[in-house]
Amino acid sequence: QVQLVESGGGSVQAGGSLRLSCAASGYTYGADYVAWFRQAPGKEREGVASIFFTTTNTYYSASVKGRFTISRDNAKNTVYLQMNSLKPEDTAMYYCAAGARGGLVLSPGTYIYWGQGTQVTVSS
Repeated sequence: QVQLVESGGGSVQAGGSLRLSCAASGYTYGADYVAWFRQAPGKEREGVASIFFTTTNTYYSASVKGRFTISRDNAKNTVYLQMNSLKPEDTAMYYCAAGARGGLVLSPGTYIYWGQGTQVTVSS
């Protein structure tokens, strides 16, 4: 059974930083994309960052580029999202997703496996 477990969310003031982790069990990240999405209340799920696990090619949405960094640790089978210079508009539930082999790598429909999410709240 595939499980993606996110951790690292919390509350932080604007300008602060958080690092999210996504650990996989029952699944080995390989020649696929792993991504972070977020969803704020009343809004659609938005892709923020994606990484191709074997080559570490990365992709970011315009709203987070330059502030967020996605990375991976092969040995730990874990993907990270380092979030710096956080803004109140970054407040959302953040989800990890995996299992995409190509296509629109920041589109939710591209991914097969999803975690339960971790809440990030940024206060002004």
